[in-house]
Amino acid sequence: MPQLIATPAVVTAAGNKPKRIEEYVGRVASGHATVSVARMVSPEGWEEPGQRPEFEEVTLVLRGMLRVEHEGGTIDVRAGQAVVTRPGEWVRYSTPEAGGAEYVAVCLPAFSPATVHRDGE
Repeated sequence: MPQLIATPAVVTAAGNKPKRIEEYVGRVASGHATVSVARMVSPEGWEEPGQRPEFEEVTLVLRGMLRVEHEGGTIDVRAGQAVVTRPGEWVRYSTPEAGGAEYVAVCLPAFSPATVHRDGE
């Protein structure tokens, strides 16, 4: 039988400012270990520590701009665009522009604090 996810689980975000993470599918919201799907609402000026995750992440920007720093430079991902980061790549996400950003992140396998490997951990 199909499973309705009526409300997301709100997850604490890393970074210098509060960011809202609403997990619809994943380890917290639905018990899925193979995939996570979360909506992010990030304020202007938010940035998180760099990370070298064990999972692939597909991010679709719905509003604003998400900056993705990587070892080879920087990619600015705007509304209507997506970016894919692969396991083992170093990345750092931020939303430097006015108004922040709203985006959806899909992680394969599901996001886990144990497999994100943030800088300084």
